[in-house]
Amino acid sequence: MNTAEPFAELPVAPKPPLRRFHQARWDEPIIFELSRPGRRGIAVPEPGAPRVELPESVRRAEPPKLPELAQPHVVRHYLRLSQENLGNDLNIDVGQGTCTMKYSPKVNDRFAAAVAELHPLQHEDTVQGVLEIYWRLERMLAEISGMSRVSLQPGSGSAAIYANVAMIRAYHAARGETHRDQVITTMFSHPSNAACAKVAGFEVITLMPDADGLPDIEALRAAVGPRTAALMITNPEDTGIFNPRIREFVDLVHEAGGLACYDQANANGILGITRARDAGFDLCHFNLHKTFSTPHSCGGPAAGACGVSADLAPFLPGPVVAFDGSAYTLETPERSIGKVRPFLGVTQNIVRAYAWIMSLGAEGLRQVAETAALNNNYLMRKILAIPGASAPWGTRRIEQARYSWQELSEETGVHSEEIGVRASDFGVHYWTSHHPYLVPEPFTLEPTESYSKEDLDEYAAILAHVADEARRDPEMVKGAPYNQTVHKIDPSPLDDPKAWAPTWRAYVRKHLS
Repeated sequence: MNTAEPFAELPVAPKPPLRRFHQARWDEPIIFELSRPGRRGIAVPEPGAPRVELPESVRRAEPPKLPELAQPHVVRHYLRLSQENLGNDLNIDVGQGTCTMKYSPKVNDRFAAAVAELHPLQHEDTVQGVLEIYWRLERMLAEISGMSRVSLQPGSGSAAIYANVAMIRAYHAARGETHRDQVITTMFSHPSNAACAKVAGFEVITLMPDADGLPDIEALRAAVGPRTAALMITNPEDTGIFNPRIREFVDLVHEAGGLACYDQANANGILGITRARDAGFDLCHFNLHKTFSTPHSCGGPAAGACGVSADLAPFLPGPVVAFDGSAYTLETPERSIGKVRPFLGVTQNIVRAYAWIMSLGAEGLRQVAETAALNNNYLMRKILAIPGASAPWGTRRIEQARYSWQELSEETGVHSEEIGVRASDFGVHYWTSHHPYLVPEPFTLEPTESYSKEDLDEYAAILAHVADEARRDPEMVKGAPYNQTVHKIDPSPLDDPKAWAPTWRAYVRKHLS
């Protein structure tokens, strides 16, 4: 061996065509199953932390029945669980279409940690910095949407949708128009729009797509009338198609005396390009845990934001932040629908969203949208080059696309869900779509602005490989997963409330007793 170049003659293993992946599998028990009486760990208090004596009236009669584990068992448990997860810190996560699962800058976690120990009942004088962030973020989102006022109180996108529905109901009631009991939505708007309207007591009318994949405007003409309370619509819809006639939809609803409410959960591809108020909308909402790069955190804690025109501002959920030039205070709008969650908002995520916007500025936000659209359309060309994949209604998309494996499924008998499970063997996530499956054998991808060309090439190569496997050996795909901890779920108990167990104790009572 040449001592001057000690590694020159060592063989280098060739790279595999796809990245090798094998998920850790621990068969990890639930933490309650690991519990043993008398085991204890040590929690080190913060230096100088005050000792608080609770009044007798609020003390527990007996200690809470928490799991009892030694510290190493706790550490092992949560590290093992973390090794069994996929997420955008580990994998190419473009398969979470309609959820905008993108990278959250880690520096923002440090900012969020700085407010983690604030208490929601602190006096306003002691939290002026956080209130200023709320106040500034409200105004940023008002500028981004074109709306007059914003409330950051909702704890999620769906909570923001419900708050908008409640404001719509209160607005019409204040005008003596309680007969307006119908909400119009569309098949490819987020299902939360229909669900929240139904929960609030409205009758829901759903518009189906026309031959171009857009909501049928003639169906809207037939649906609007004296009973119309509002149109609740996502645009671009969950197909990734932007409705170029959206102003006509809004005007038709206004002519009938209804309100127009914009679900902007898919705003990642239109930031700085279109605004809700400019299209005539009266209300809108954002998901801060999507567009503005705060983490989903496995479904929560999320953060939502409601924006409204001047006419709807008195009905906003409160409190909202006011500024008199010298101090920030909390106030409740005159005809507020009240709280839609305890206290003010999800403060750590509010801070993250504020930091993300401040780091980008107006030009940066527009670049986010343009890059997201570019990434999506690049990935779309790669996907449509895979035999058996298609995209109904053409290739005009914004930030995501809903595809179909119908051709591949008819040829091989392999279904979209099975392709998704097999894709997890290569360390990537994949999502089908909301039910009902109006697009047959669907899969929905949303690359956002976070991913590189190399990421998108790798993701498309994995799907191409799985599609090729489906043709060569369909049972191989149907038998997946092989390298992954996920498993196939029997959906039948989901329709049986008697089988539901939202807590460990309910599970023990219902299924182990």
